[in-house]
Amino acid sequence: MGSALRLTVFVGESDTVGHRPLHSEIVHRAQRAGLAGASVFRGVEGFGASSRIHTTRLLSLSEDLPVAIVIVDDAQRVREFLPELDELVTEGLVVLDEVEVIRYPGRAE
Repeated sequence: MGSALRLTVFVGESDTVGHRPLHSEIVHRAQRAGLAGASVFRGVEGFGASSRIHTTRLLSLSEDLPVAIVIVDDAQRVREFLPELDELVTEGLVVLDEVEVIRYPGRAE
């Protein structure tokens, strides 16, 4: 048990870096940086700065659904990763929250 920092990055599913999806680039860089873990969650509906609704509903299928990348690690490691996001995220929202972590042992590999 202990305190940590949760980094959440909200971007669009169609955002890219070169030819790679932005969310994938963030996850791979987080892994290379040695962060504890990263997960990507695809939204079913949402809107951002443009106020345009993006949804999975059949009549208005969007090709740019909201995506959230969530990373949790100790505060210093997360803050050291922020310059990577400055380089990658040109449109989106980056949020930091202090969280309490209850750590469950991982599986042995």
